[in-house]
Amino acid sequence: MTLKLPDFTLPAPLASLGARLPQLPPSLALITALNLALGRMIPRAPLEPLIGKRFAIRVLDAGLCLRFAYSSRGFRPIFDAAQPDLTISAKSRDFIALLAREEDPDTLFFSRRLLMEGDTDLGLLVKNTLDGIEMPRFDPAKLAPAEILRRLRERLATPSGGI
Repeated sequence: MTLKLPDFTLPAPLASLGARLPQLPPSLALITALNLALGRMIPRAPLEPLIGKRFAIRVLDAGLCLRFAYSSRGFRPIFDAAQPDLTISAKSRDFIALLAREEDPDTLFFSRRLLMEGDTDLGLLVKNTLDGIEMPRFDPAKLAPAEILRRLRERLATPSGGI
């Protein structure tokens, strides 16, 4: 069962708070996920042109700006204030919709819900690379507490799934 993502915007005080919090923890979470996917779901070869490029992902309604770069060794955080080569901005709902493959980047871009600033050729390369990746569909329903408990009980019930 897949869940249709409702339209939402996080409350403005959350964005204000998020902008004041350290950005490194969520940046590290994103970088870790990207590096875990490298070679498994994301092939390295198409990423060659991204080596040395700096990126920022801005989650507008959460007040987050996740800054990172790509090198031959993988993704890494960036700490200085230098301008990124490409900044991609959207609301949290739109980023989740992209992950869930509920919306495509072109639709969000042309409806002005996904913004790209900086090197637009680089943005097009990133978009085309991501479009070519066969990723499992992100299903927010799998994050529901009842579903998590069901899967945990299932794992604990099998002899090899115990902790």
